[in-house]
Amino acid sequence: MKNYIRHFNEININDVPTVGGKNASLGEMFQKLTSKGVQVPDGFATTAEAYWHFLQEVHIKDEIFGLLEKLNTEDFSNLKEIGESVRNAILATEIPQDIQDSINEGYDTLANKYKGDISLAVRSSATAEDLPSASFAGQQDTYLNIKGKKDLIDACKRCYASLFTNRAIKYREDNGFDHTKVALSIGIQMMVRSDLAASGVNFTLDPDTGFDQVVMVSSIYGLGENIVQGSINPDDYFVYKPSLKNGIEQPIISRRLGSKEKTMVYDKTGSGIINLDTPLEKQEQYVLTDDEVIKLAKWAMIIEDHYQHPMDIEWAKDGITNELFIVQARPETVQSNKKDKLKIKTYTLRNKSKELTHGMGLGNKIASGKARILHSPKESDKLQEGEILVTERTNPDWDPILKKAAGIITNQGGRTSHAAIVAREVGAAAIVGSNNATEVIKDGQEITISCAEGDTGIVYDGLLDWDETEIDLSTLGKPKTQPMLILADPDQAFKFSFYPSAGVGLMRMEFVINNSIQIHPMALKHFDSLKDQTVKNKIQKLTHHYPDKADYFVHKLAEGIGTIAAAFYPKDVIVRTSDFKTNEYANLIGGKEFEPVESNPMLGFRGASRYYNPKYQDAFALECKALKRVRETMGLNNVKIMIPFCRTLKEAEKVVGVLEENGLKRGENGLQLYMMTEIPNNIILAEQFAKYFDGFSIGSNDLTQLTLGVDRDSELLSDIFDINDPGVKQMIAMVIESANKTNTKIGLCGQAPSDYPEFAQFLVEKGINSISFNPDALISGIKNINKAEKNTIEYGMAESSN
Repeated sequence: MKNYIRHFNEININDVPTVGGKNASLGEMFQKLTSKGVQVPDGFATTAEAYWHFLQEVHIKDEIFGLLEKLNTEDFSNLKEIGESVRNAILATEIPQDIQDSINEGYDTLANKYKGDISLAVRSSATAEDLPSASFAGQQDTYLNIKGKKDLIDACKRCYASLFTNRAIKYREDNGFDHTKVALSIGIQMMVRSDLAASGVNFTLDPDTGFDQVVMVSSIYGLGENIVQGSINPDDYFVYKPSLKNGIEQPIISRRLGSKEKTMVYDKTGSGIINLDTPLEKQEQYVLTDDEVIKLAKWAMIIEDHYQHPMDIEWAKDGITNELFIVQARPETVQSNKKDKLKIKTYTLRNKSKELTHGMGLGNKIASGKARILHSPKESDKLQEGEILVTERTNPDWDPILKKAAGIITNQGGRTSHAAIVAREVGAAAIVGSNNATEVIKDGQEITISCAEGDTGIVYDGLLDWDETEIDLSTLGKPKTQPMLILADPDQAFKFSFYPSAGVGLMRMEFVINNSIQIHPMALKHFDSLKDQTVKNKIQKLTHHYPDKADYFVHKLAEGIGTIAAAFYPKDVIVRTSDFKTNEYANLIGGKEFEPVESNPMLGFRGASRYYNPKYQDAFALECKALKRVRETMGLNNVKIMIPFCRTLKEAEKVVGVLEENGLKRGENGLQLYMMTEIPNNIILAEQFAKYFDGFSIGSNDLTQLTLGVDRDSELLSDIFDINDPGVKQMIAMVIESANKTNTKIGLCGQAPSDYPEFAQFLVEKGINSISFNPDALISGIKNINKAEKNTIEYGMAESSN
């Protein structure tokens, strides 16, 4: 008897023509990676030969390919009819007995090896599937929790029919695959009972930006179909690869709690699946422990290293044994295939309008058009080219129509949902997980979706204007004066890591406190003694998974800083400790109980003066704990600490002492301390301040304000507020000279060097070490520095020849 199956221990990656990409990958991992600790469920696969033998024996080969020849490939108007006819032709047959015998032999082998009443996952694997040039993911069907030989044979026949789902036919047409040359192999694998536990997806790079120094782990409760279809928002974790390789204690640099509203499980009858509401207490917990996240990330790196290619991996956790398993691994096909990686396109809205809704933004771009609300792929004829699709969620059945959409908005889904994956593939702007888009957007309404403002994508009312700029990074020369970035939003860090900067010259801590933490640190430190019960309830809601409320502040802040530090490692990331004014601190949850009311907060209780003061000292200790966690526990020692608004030498001494008391001793573990130079006293006494700090950063806005005595926020005095004023420039020249004299690094943060080429020229001539720009100004800033350095060299040469 001819054997039409191959066991996983007989399959390797060279067997794609025989068993398809999915099964070849499973066999490869089962054979070669289990010895490295990667757990892959055992199984076997039917061969491509079995598929062709099946079509020949039941005499439908000519019939189905004849039907496919009648497909209208212009507008696919008869796709539904053709697809249904082909599938029905297959389902009306019986799998030949010799193929059934081979499948039953494979079943018996597994049953004998694993003892007892086994259940199986039956997956389709096209022979051209999961190649680096194209992702057939989700084009064919999978059947889970199959028990007994009779149900197994029936599932196999349905797999054969699923080679001709409408979406699979359209996908092959779009990607130039000949239907007559693509066979189907069926993977039959021991079932992992993730219905009783969890499942998810790993990417060995950031799927949004292509940043390849992280593993992204997404997790949900129950079967993985919910995460693939994008019907719920998962937990997301980013694990930093170098820290993982080096055995650093905490390589997880960020995590985001998903809502996980549904849990897909098997029907108690065993004849299907149902989607249950996830209990609220489980929604508010992370699905995985840190140890499990780290284990999955390690496995992902082993798989990536084995294949020498970024990977898209599916995993499952067995609820009976609590073991983790890898159930699929395919090459990542979007970011890794991108060309022109040295070219970046930036998008900037010229104006904004009423915000309609928001969600997770993908694509780093902007799109506008008429909103078309669809509730099913059957309504595809309503979507016109260039319109924005708005729907609850998408699955592979939507694929034939998504290429027409200028943008995609879904109520449900996360970064690894079907809508997110397809949006990346077709290059569309997309917002997923908005929760209410189909309710707040009207069908036919003109809207603009912006995914260029960070991790959050925003839907605006009306057709807005925006600017697009393409930059070829290869044409930019590398200046001697270091161009650095001013950053605040960790969600943008991976994207900006590709920009030609020397690191981050100013990371503003306030953004993380305002957006991720939202709570005044003293209110967390002294939670039990808070007087306002409403405030306590708000804090409890945000921090319910932290028994010690102060840990919430430390961990969230550390993850924000850590994400930026990881994105730019080993380049410097200079983190400015918090510099809210009292009125801004008071706006944080619980802040009013701890903040004094000042008539002039700009010149009041801010910066260094807070850090040693009993009114804030406990809170500053939390900031220090977060910084220490980033540098030591996460292993990101490229972080340097910068103190803002340090008025006097005595204050400098006190703050350096407080840092040391909190485990951040200057010079220890390479720690460098910087000071914002923004007060005239900093300039006058720069040489003495250099005894306490390794570097200075000129804060141009505050320095201009305090030199000219002008409120920088006053519209009445805007004509006077001028960084090019001779007095301001004289102050800057003085501090650069003092810094160079004491070998203290000196930089400037601000817009002026990108807006005014002559100001860049001035800084270069005076010998500044670095200039930090907002990301949208970096390129023009570099051009101005290059021009200034060239002029300086030419001027020097002319001087020496005279």
